[in-house]
Amino acid sequence: MDYEETELSPKISKINAAGLINLTLNNLWNDFYRHLSSATFSKANADLNCIWIELGGDVKDGDEDDVLYNGIELDLGNSTQLKKSNFGGFSTPTKEDLENFSKQYRILVRKGLFLKRLQNKQGKGTAYLEGDEDYMD
Repeated sequence: MDYEETELSPKISKINAAGLINLTLNNLWNDFYRHLSSATFSKANADLNCIWIELGGDVKDGDEDDVLYNGIELDLGNSTQLKKSNFGGFSTPTKEDLENFSKQYRILVRKGLFLKRLQNKQGKGTAYLEGDEDYMD
């Protein structure tokens, strides 16, 4: 049957749990896109960290995906502090400000692409194996 016994509830549908995970991920991706497009990098990064919590639960410490994610985190940590850009104000940004902004943006996009690909690889995204209908079991 499609149910799993737990301490909290005698029966929980695996399909409902998967639907809730996908809904959560969809909401987090929408938040990430909004924050990235408004250059609120600290919030965009927090969104990606929440996505990692959802997807990283299926990743073992030290495996390839864990190492790749942590490498991106190190790159981001080595850039300057994440914050909302101040480029719309009266002051002219320095060349260094623009370079840091560009670097942070590229790292966040790379982190987002990594997580989107991981989501697809785990079968929680938009990609699926052609002809694989085991998900219906």
